[in-house]
Amino acid sequence: MRSIALISLLALMAAGSGCKSAYYGFWSKLGYEKRDILVGKVEDARKEQEGAKEEFKTTLDRFTEVTHYEGGELEAKYKKLSSAYDDCESRAKGVHKSIADVESVAGDLFGEWEKEIGEYDSAELKKSSEQKLQETKDRYRTLVTAMKKSESRMQPVLTAFKDQVLFLKHNLNASALASLQETAAGIDADVTQLVKDMEASIDEANAFVEQMK
Repeated sequence: MRSIALISLLALMAAGSGCKSAYYGFWSKLGYEKRDILVGKVEDARKEQEGAKEEFKTTLDRFTEVTHYEGGELEAKYKKLSSAYDDCESRAKGVHKSIADVESVAGDLFGEWEKEIGEYDSAELKKSSEQKLQETKDRYRTLVTAMKKSESRMQPVLTAFKDQVLFLKHNLNASALASLQETAAGIDADVTQLVKDMEASIDEANAFVEQMK
């Protein structure tokens, strides 16, 4: 456990130095090339999406609890909703960063691959490598398209949740809840679609990792 933590820390330090060559050089010494790093980044993005999916569902549950309020401590329910929204927003930022990391490593991998194809002397091996590169690019495009599609649905849902949280903060009463119920169905539908898109993206990540390995 300690050695893994140390390796991760050193890798982060290398990445934080602003020098990609140092970062990749660090992992190369441990036997990991850009291809392996890309797989790891995709796995990280998959985990972030899985976490975000559950957080959005939790926030919807908290919102539903508030709109179906029938007595009890309304302040406590509001606080749960507000906390869930904060967690949801944090998860969304994590997804955004993880997708950016995937794109960064993928760009470096493909650039290196294209450059090294020109170093082949064997026409047959060169053609085979070009074909594999194209296949990998095609799989990658399908993956990143699915990731960005699911990510694009997050912000509208977050905006809707934020509006409800702010409205409740300023109007914590029964009449306010009645007005929120009118928008509950729309938010529920948006979250349902978001979850479907995220599950599709997670499936694409699983397929990409499997094919790359």
